[in-house]
Amino acid sequence: MPIHPRHLAAFLALALALAGCGLSACGTINAKLADGMADSIPAWLGGLPADAPPRPGTAKYDEFLRERERKRQETAVTKDGGASVSSHSAGTVY
Repeated sequence: MPIHPRHLAAFLALALALAGCGLSACGTINAKLADGMADSIPAWLGGLPADAPPRPGTAKYDEFLRERERKRQETAVTKDGGASVSSHSAGTVY
C-alpha cells in the first residue's frame, strides 16, 4: 500500500500532539520534584548554602521569622542603650 502525503501529514500531526502532551506532563512532574530535589543538592555543586533560610510555608520558616524578629528587637534595644552611653562619653577627653 503506497504512502500518501495525506497519511504522512496525519501521522506527523499525531506524533507532534503526543510529543506535546508528553512534554507538558514532564513539566508539571519536574516542577513538583524540583522543590524537593533542590534542597538535596550540595552547596559545592550549586545547591543552597548551609546558612540559607528555610522555605516559606514550613514550621521551620515560622521559627526562623520569630528568631529573626527577636534578634532585631534585641539589637534595637542594644543600640538605644549604647547611644545613651556614647552621648555621655562624647564630651570626655582622653
